[in-house]
Amino acid sequence: MLKDWDEFFSSIEGKDYMKSLRAFWKKEYESKVIYPPEDMIFQAFKLTSPSKLKVVIIGQDPYINPGQAMGLAFSVPVGLKLPPSLKNIYMEIEKDLDITMDYECGDLTYLAEQGALLINAALTVEAGKSFSHQIKEYRLFMDDLMEYLDRLNQPIVFMLWGGPAKKFESKVTNPNHLILKANHPSPLSANRGGWFNMHLFSKCNEFLTENGVDAIDWKNSLSLF
Repeated sequence: MLKDWDEFFSSIEGKDYMKSLRAFWKKEYESKVIYPPEDMIFQAFKLTSPSKLKVVIIGQDPYINPGQAMGLAFSVPVGLKLPPSLKNIYMEIEKDLDITMDYECGDLTYLAEQGALLINAALTVEAGKSFSHQIKEYRLFMDDLMEYLDRLNQPIVFMLWGGPAKKFESKVTNPNHLILKANHPSPLSANRGGWFNMHLFSKCNEFLTENGVDAIDWKNSLSLF
């Protein structure tokens, strides 16, 4: 579905920060171990069309351990152990919606295919080094992306999890859009409060259904893959 985003990517392609970003990627991927794989940097856009967008979930940066990052915020490939952040997400979904999640499956592709854009504030990271790619180019990219998303007039829920994500709150001004803020679901942050019992997922679905949009089916299952 990346072609569905042509309007957005065409609008930023000639900007200085994109030229700088592409040069940064070339240097980093040639000289270091970088996650996700280079061909998955824009994976979130490949799975979700703007016209079908319902939810935007913004995280911090990709997972830093081998094989985890797959271009979707918080998602890991089938067969990998759930990272602590994703485990906390599943726990809150279960409690909020009274459903049972499959903890053997951390692939969130099923959410992307329902219209959830799962994106991190930084699209890449150096192996083993959290926040290693906190560069101005990503902030400029995200600023442009948020402005584009806010121009979409269908009902959209913006879930801003953690400090880096909350910085984009001011970009959401469309009255058809809802902001749901929370602490990052990582144990260090979630256990301080502001993550558990926030009812993010039920509030999201209530907003969508109240506005005539099908709710997100948050329940996962290995049978989906």
